[in-house]
Amino acid sequence: MKKFWSILLPLVLLAGLAACSVQYKFTGTSINYDVIKTIQIDKIPNRAPYGWAPMEAMFNNKLQDLYANQTRLQLVKRGGDLHIAGEITGYDQFNKSISADGYSSQVQLRMTVNVRFENAKTGDRWEKQFSATTQYDSRQQLTAVQESLVTEMVRDLCDQIFNATVADW
Repeated sequence: MKKFWSILLPLVLLAGLAACSVQYKFTGTSINYDVIKTIQIDKIPNRAPYGWAPMEAMFNNKLQDLYANQTRLQLVKRGGDLHIAGEITGYDQFNKSISADGYSSQVQLRMTVNVRFENAKTGDRWEKQFSATTQYDSRQQLTAVQESLVTEMVRDLCDQIFNATVADW
């Protein structure tokens, strides 16, 4: 009986491990680094009618950091194999929900960026708008929560742009 368990137990464990194993594959990007080696990211100016002064720098820094940290592309000032340009076109807030007393209970903040992308190696080019939204309680002042909300929206926008330009998503 002991010999039976010494054979059966390893087989059951091996079968359990094989059944539970899942292979994940994450390539991150669809860049052919043999062909595409550089990226030019122009400064994205804030052209929104309303804005928050640090927003432009936060967005530009995050966008460049994302490509620098998650790809092997070299950032260049001009003549990049990939080229990203655009502008922040919107920074708006509006009432999201109304409470029983008729006053706003939630405010939604939205940031919109227009992006132009060009792949000089393939000739692909497009222009798209990307938006990110977040909410905050209307009892709070925007100035009190603005930095964290803009940080969240900038992260979301940069991820959307990254995924649209070089990721396999």
